[in-house]
Amino acid sequence: MRPGQDFPGVGVGLAIVRDGRILLYRRVRPPEAGHWNIVGGKIDHMEPAVEAVRREAEEESGLSIQNVEFLGLSEQIFHDEGQHWLSLIYRAVDFSGEARVTEPDKLPEFGWFAFNELPAPLSRFAADAVAMLSDAHLKT
Repeated sequence: MRPGQDFPGVGVGLAIVRDGRILLYRRVRPPEAGHWNIVGGKIDHMEPAVEAVRREAEEESGLSIQNVEFLGLSEQIFHDEGQHWLSLIYRAVDFSGEARVTEPDKLPEFGWFAFNELPAPLSRFAADAVAMLSDAHLKT
């Protein structure tokens, strides 16, 4: 059984903002292959979501994540890809280090993007995170 395909998958995403720019990585794998996305991934069984978001973000970005804040829930159903995901979206409050490509087979390139110059195509999860940040006036 595969999460997201055989039953709804549960994941986490982290919006990392520095100097008014959001960190995005280009995805290679479905869902939304080729789209720019926030870092994140699946929650392991018995793993608290807040620990999963920190773990996934550190694995994917190379940053050290200390504190995060919950922003909201994003649900995405990709009919064309046969995938269904629920993702808890967080914002990095305290982090250090320099972002880099750590998983070139999954996320081969990244960038820090101004909110008025976001790359295309933008993933639905990233679009939801940007909207949540905007709603909370947290683009700092």
